[in-house]
Amino acid sequence: MTNEAFSRVKIDAQLKDQGWEILNPNAVRFEYVLSDGTKADYVLCDRHGRALAVVEAKKAAINPAEAEAQAKAYAVQLQVPYIFLANGEEIRFWEWEREAFPRTVKTFFAQSDLERRAATGQVKRDPLTVQIDKHIVERDYQTACIDKLCQEITAGRRKLLVEMATGTGKTRTAAAFIKRLFEANAVTRVLFLVDRIPLAKQTEDAFAEHLSDFPAYVLRTGRRFQDEKRITITTLQSMVNIYHEYSAGYFDLVISDECHRSIYGKWSGVLKHFDGIQVGLTATPCVANLGDLGDAEDKLFVRDTLRFFEVDKPTFSYKMKDAIHDGYLVPYQIYKAKTVKTAAEGGFEVKRGELDWSAMDTTTRAEFEKLFEGSDAIVIDPNALERKFTIPERNRAIVREFREVLEKGFTDAKGVVRKPLLGKTIVFAVTKRHAETLAQLFDSAFADQKPSPEVRYADYVVSGMGKDDTVDGMTKIKRFKKEPFPKVLVSVNMLDTGFDCPEVANLVFARFTRSAILYQQMRGRGTRKAKGKPVFTMFDFVGVTDYHGDNDAEGEGGIVIQKAAPKRPTEPRKLLSLDIDDHIDPTTREWVTVDEDGNMVFPEASEQKQAEIGARFEAWLLAQEETLSPDEARWLRTVGSQLYANVDAWDEFTAGHFAFPPFTLMGGLPEALRVFSSGKRLDTLLESLNDAVFQTDAQDNGPPTPLRQAATAS
Repeated sequence: MTNEAFSRVKIDAQLKDQGWEILNPNAVRFEYVLSDGTKADYVLCDRHGRALAVVEAKKAAINPAEAEAQAKAYAVQLQVPYIFLANGEEIRFWEWEREAFPRTVKTFFAQSDLERRAATGQVKRDPLTVQIDKHIVERDYQTACIDKLCQEITAGRRKLLVEMATGTGKTRTAAAFIKRLFEANAVTRVLFLVDRIPLAKQTEDAFAEHLSDFPAYVLRTGRRFQDEKRITITTLQSMVNIYHEYSAGYFDLVISDECHRSIYGKWSGVLKHFDGIQVGLTATPCVANLGDLGDAEDKLFVRDTLRFFEVDKPTFSYKMKDAIHDGYLVPYQIYKAKTVKTAAEGGFEVKRGELDWSAMDTTTRAEFEKLFEGSDAIVIDPNALERKFTIPERNRAIVREFREVLEKGFTDAKGVVRKPLLGKTIVFAVTKRHAETLAQLFDSAFADQKPSPEVRYADYVVSGMGKDDTVDGMTKIKRFKKEPFPKVLVSVNMLDTGFDCPEVANLVFARFTRSAILYQQMRGRGTRKAKGKPVFTMFDFVGVTDYHGDNDAEGEGGIVIQKAAPKRPTEPRKLLSLDIDDHIDPTTREWVTVDEDGNMVFPEASEQKQAEIGARFEAWLLAQEETLSPDEARWLRTVGSQLYANVDAWDEFTAGHFAFPPFTLMGGLPEALRVFSSGKRLDTLLESLNDAVFQTDAQDNGPPTPLRQAATAS
């Protein structure tokens, strides 16, 4: 079962998977006799029967690379630009006239993809000879970035990483870069990945403005690729159920814009599927010295980013410090103030008598009784505030402090009186309840500034785990950007990254994060330039700037006196249990989708379930990838498509399903048992699949109770 004939059976199936008509001699020619009497195993042709590529087949035990010389001799005689080396288990692709070595690809290229590459290859130019469109980008660092990327591509590198600070024009730079490659005929089809659909809409608008000659579209979940369009803008989650239906040659260039951990985690196979040049865009500092990062997830992200793009430092880097120094971003000043409870080192004490027991429900009361366990006090970690506990007086103190500083200014360490700008303000909150509370407090505190009582001076938007999302979030965001009110928008996970509003003059940190990556993304919401905005102010009420060593504000401004809120008479406090993670998981943001008008919509239940099942299946299959043969992977792909199609009817997949179409057309259960070697292996895989795909709440025993985690008996 390891001889060349058996490998050819697999290769035939792999070609069929990509739409090749292997019995049509105008498309695929077997044992093709060349002028010197040698035979090419396969010759792949275009729709007119002209040869495009040779395929050299070897048995599974032979490394395909060993056939390089033999295949190249065939390609020279046939005068074809492409070579595939295959053994049924692995496929390598070689543009032998342009590249020194073949590279591993996931699939054979479809006929249309080979034709497209061959046609552009004949008119391809060095991108460096094509002028950069200065109507799109005009700053020196932007053109330097594009030149650097093109130099690397010309040198043969296929993985590139760009670090560019928030607000310095990554999207415009990408647009000018894409246009240059299009005009050089270096690429013809581009995939542009973002980490959530609202950002895809922004990107589509930008490309419509700057790349009007190259049509772009947003691919949404459940849709198909539009072959006639040049640029596909989407998220990994939107592609997870369809990408494997396209050949590895479908995209020539893949640009990943701030996709974060979802790129390098369980769905990394989506990116690895396409044989395009890979370019990563990030505002996150990517340094080789991981010891500089204190957060474990940050270290993992940076390490995996560098590893994915096979670099030890970014291909091109333009940091926030550079942009502020060059005058492209505005500098910032920081105001620090903590309440007494927040500033308490080692936690703060809460006495039994301080709690309003009458306001607690039965469950909360019982849990507190267990925590106190006869003691008169418990000690609470300040970082648990708004996650596990809330102190209403603390939130009121934050709002009062903000208004007082906004109106009267503050004195910095040098004795200089500084005054924040009056303008749009983003407040970073912890949970939906926290955001709603702060929005109401800000609205009440600035009631005298409203034109009429029904107008909201402050509002809130939330993106979390679906049910807590703000239904009209996008409408609120658009109103915040375009209209005079609201002046303050409180955010949970919605405005931390990717949000662009140059008029934002103040950031209020009512949420603590250990992630340096997230902190820098949040800080970047205020850096964009606007008329009458020489500086922006960060109000730090949680100690996040100290934690991340932000002790040197750039340009004008500086760190101001840290001011603790004055002690106030002790009042009974109502504590509530709120369980939420600190970090943002980009995959959960996909719950936020928008329609063509930018309004937030939620999918029908069946569509949402399809997306969930498809994502779980894809994650499971990618985890099995290294242990599967191509035939096994092909059968399991069919299983996945059936799970997706029958999402409302099936709650498990068993071997019995192989007795029905489309599996009967593939040989049914007997053929499945042969492909998977044994019934035991098949049963093991199906059991693992069902556990991963058909997850239920009943299977999850839940996390430890939040109150028990957040407090310890004193």
